[in-house]
Amino acid sequence: MKKRIFGRVDGTAVEEITLESASAAVSIISLGTCVRDWRVDGPKGSLGVVLGFPKVEDYVEHARSHGVIAGRIANRTANSEFELEGRRYQLTTNDGPNHLHGGVKGLERRVWNMDHDEKREAVILTYSSPDGEQGYPGHVEFMVEYRLEGPRLICEMHGRPDRPTPINLAQHSYYNLGTGPDVRGHILYVDAAEYTPSDDALIPLGTIETVEGTHLDFRTPRAVGDSPTGETGLDNNLVLVADRDTSIPAATVYCEETDLQLSLWTKEPAIQVFNAAEMVIDTPGHDGKRYGPYAGLCVEAQHFPDSMHNPDWPSIIRTPENPYFQQLMVEIG
Repeated sequence: MKKRIFGRVDGTAVEEITLESASAAVSIISLGTCVRDWRVDGPKGSLGVVLGFPKVEDYVEHARSHGVIAGRIANRTANSEFELEGRRYQLTTNDGPNHLHGGVKGLERRVWNMDHDEKREAVILTYSSPDGEQGYPGHVEFMVEYRLEGPRLICEMHGRPDRPTPINLAQHSYYNLGTGPDVRGHILYVDAAEYTPSDDALIPLGTIETVEGTHLDFRTPRAVGDSPTGETGLDNNLVLVADRDTSIPAATVYCEETDLQLSLWTKEPAIQVFNAAEMVIDTPGHDGKRYGPYAGLCVEAQHFPDSMHNPDWPSIIRTPENPYFQQLMVEIG
């Protein structure tokens, strides 16, 4: 386990801790609890498998949620507002008229307190979010723990509010298991028979429909760019099979070039699949690489987008008696 000062944001030190096992090394920074770098020893040598940046300034100026925990509400909330217990709350607006990934200065733009447990090869990050932050009701004590166990990274997210409030966190790493500039050749599997259709602003229409016959049907593994409908861009919420065996990965990603496979376990009801079809980053990332369209693939375990306007969907309201918890496990090897 290695620790250093990665940089400063508004005068506050951003720390970095690197967790190490026999087969992987994962670097976490305290800005946004971000997975900055992830190196694995694969069948064809050592390789970086997440998109990230060499300087803290790059995260402040150029990153698009690279590697962070997004929230308090990940994904989109229509018109940046919701009602709870008869009161209307106005959130900050940062995606047209809508609220995205916690707003203008969500959890991903906060510098968290960072500690470590060397015996368990774990990093513990905490942040106290005050009542009214980004428009949200209630004070919430957040805690994120990352543990590296061999090739598997375990991420546990906690949120304990002092009153009812919505919480929906998502780990937002961009994965590229190959050596090339895009992921369209990666083979994707997701145990999802349905999805939530959305409008042009990616706000759900309020329905749940089958993936059959669409470019979102990944029940049989296929290349991300091999679309039966010709649509290759992905930024969609896939509804995981409700009665599935959660001991089996909910999603896998395979790269034939490097013979690396990512396996993801979650008990969340959905996964947002995003392949950054229009992404262009104006600064070099890891190893001097430039991140253009399709440079990485996100598989974000989460509750549904815009859940506050769809009360029939799985609830994201958490209380002192029913605090937030999500366990995410990702193994690459």
